[in-house]
Amino acid sequence: MHTLNVLGSALLPCSYDPLTGYLRDGCCRTDETDAGSHLICTRVTAEFLEFQRALGNDLITPRPEWRFAGLKPGDRWCVCASRWRQALLAGLAPPVILECTHIKALEFVTLADLQTLAYSPPERP
Repeated sequence: MHTLNVLGSALLPCSYDPLTGYLRDGCCRTDETDAGSHLICTRVTAEFLEFQRALGNDLITPRPEWRFAGLKPGDRWCVCASRWRQALLAGLAPPVILECTHIKALEFVTLADLQTLAYSPPERP
C-alpha cells in the first residue's frame, strides 16, 4: 500500500536536493521514532527560517554530522507539523506542497489551512 498525501493520493517526494525527510529518503514519511512528525513539505522562506532560528530551531546552519547542509529560502523541506502550525499562528508559515505532505499532517492542522498556503509555481511565459 502506498503512503498517502493530504489529498488522498500517493505521497510524492518533497526534495532530494537538499535531501529531506525524517528518514532522509526525500519524502515526508514518518515512523514511530519520529517525535517531531516531519510531515509537511514546504518551500521555506527567509521569514520562516529566521522565525525558527529565533525559537531555537536553527535550520540555516550546516550540520554535517547530521548530513544537513543548512537551508536557504526556496528549498523544499519536510518540516515538523507542530512547527508549521506554530508559524501559521504567527503569520509566518511557508507555502506547502500538498502532493508531498503526509496525510498524518491532518492530525495537527486542517486541510483548509494547508490549502490556503498551497505552493503554486510561477507560470512560465
